[in-house]
Amino acid sequence: MSAANILFYIMSFIALASAGYVAVSKNLVRSVFIFFVTLFALAGLYVLALADFVAVTQIVVYVGGILVLILFAFMLSGRETLNVLQHPDRSVWKITNLPALLIVALLFIVLINVILKTDADHLGWISDSIKTKNYITNSGDMTGNIGVNLMTRYLLPFEIISILLMMALVGAAHLSRKESVE
Repeated sequence: MSAANILFYIMSFIALASAGYVAVSKNLVRSVFIFFVTLFALAGLYVLALADFVAVTQIVVYVGGILVLILFAFMLSGRETLNVLQHPDRSVWKITNLPALLIVALLFIVLINVILKTDADHLGWISDSIKTKNYITNSGDMTGNIGVNLMTRYLLPFEIISILLMMALVGAAHLSRKESVE
């Protein structure tokens, strides 16, 4: 087993364990901080997959932006709002949850079906790309190419996404501010 495989298993375990803790934790603040760990582990997996730009983007956008925004929303929320969020109704088996449970069950069946029918060791497109030597190798110009393409060919979609993220920031700040009582 190579060092890359060991790092992959460690990062995968950290990502899955921390994501599981975020899903089942009753303390919202702890969940947000453990979500930091989940996103950093995902960035580590991106680095192992030779997607260094995606890893840096993961850290800058999600860890640096979105999670800090979530923390500010918690800090600006009133105590009564946080108390309601701390003690939600944890009953899963209600009639109002039936459509969501059916969709989850169907997706789970499809996922298991795909996993059982896929022969991961002999995928055609992977064999073809190995034969034609059409695969990504680790070179230093990958991030440079992405940067040039973002600032030339894909400038308009890049700016539209930045405006969308700014709108999400303004909306989250608006939702987290305290209402004036009149």
